[in-house]
Amino acid sequence: MAAPHATTTPPGARAPAARTPATARGQRAGVRAPWWFVVPAVAVYVFIVVVPSVNGAVFSFTDWNGLRPGWSFVGLGNYADVLADRAARDALVNTLLLAATATVVQNVAGLLLALGVNRVVRSRYVLRVVFFAPVVLTPLVAGYVWSFLLSPDGALNEALRAAGLGALAHDWLGDPGTALYAVVAEIVWQFAGYSMVIYLAGLQAIPAEVLEAATIDGAGAWSRFRHVVLPLLNGAVVINVMLCLIGGLKQFDQVMAMTGGGPGTATETISTAIYKSAFSLGDYPFSIALAVVMTAVIAVLAAVQFRLTQRRSS
Repeated sequence: MAAPHATTTPPGARAPAARTPATARGQRAGVRAPWWFVVPAVAVYVFIVVVPSVNGAVFSFTDWNGLRPGWSFVGLGNYADVLADRAARDALVNTLLLAATATVVQNVAGLLLALGVNRVVRSRYVLRVVFFAPVVLTPLVAGYVWSFLLSPDGALNEALRAAGLGALAHDWLGDPGTALYAVVAEIVWQFAGYSMVIYLAGLQAIPAEVLEAATIDGAGAWSRFRHVVLPLLNGAVVINVMLCLIGGLKQFDQVMAMTGGGPGTATETISTAIYKSAFSLGDYPFSIALAVVMTAVIAVLAAVQFRLTQRRSS
C-alpha cells in the first residue's frame, strides 16, 4: 500500500500555525470588533439629534404651545398655515436665492483664490493664511462688523465719498433691493477661504506629469484648466457645492446680525422665520412645521445636487 503523501517544510522555514477553532473565532471577532467603537458616538448622536428631530416632527402635527403638557393632533393644519403664510413663502424664496447666489459666487471665488495661491510665488503661504483668516471668525461677529461697514455712515460709503464717488453711496442694508446681496457678499468674504482650501487640496493632488503632457500636446492655459484640471477637481467641486448649499439654506447668524430679516421681509430666511415664530410670537407648532419644511428642502436639494454631480463625474 502506498504511503500517504506528506508535506515537508523546507529547512529554515517556519511551519504554518495550525488553525484552531479558537483562532477562527478570534479572527471573526476581530472583524466585528471595530464596529463597537462607534457605538458611543452613534448613541450620543441618536440621543441629541435623532430623538429631538423625531419628536419635533411629531409635534408639528399638534397644537402644542411649548409650555403646557397637554396637546392634540391637528393633522396637516400647521403645514397648511405655512403654505398660506406670505411671510413664510417670502422666507423660502429668499433662502433659495441666497443659497444659490452664495454657492455660485463662493465657489468661483474659492477656485480663483486656489489657482492663485497654488502658483510658485514667494508670498503664497502668507496669502493662504490671509485668505483663510476670515473663516475663523464667529459668523455673528463678522456680521456685526459688516453691518457697521455697510451702514449709511459706514466705512464703505465714506470711502466712496472720499474718492469722489459720493453718488454711489447707498444704504446697502436698508434698501430691499440690495440688502440680501449685501448679506451674500459678507458670506462669500468670510467663507471663500474655506472653499479655497478644499480646491487647493484638489489642485495639489493633480499629478504634474498630466499637466506637462497636456502642455507638450499644445494645450494652452485655458484648455489645460477646462479639459484637465476641472475634471480632476470634480471631488472638490462636489464637496464645496454641497457645503455651500447646505450652509446657505440654513443661514441664520449673518442675517440676524446684519439685517434681522429686514427691511420688511427682504432678507428673511427660513431659519430667522423659525426663530421669530417660536421665540418672538410663541407660535411653536407653526415654527416646528416650518423647521420640518426647511429640513425637507435641504435634504431634497442636497440629494439632487449630489446625483447631478455624480452623474457628471461618471
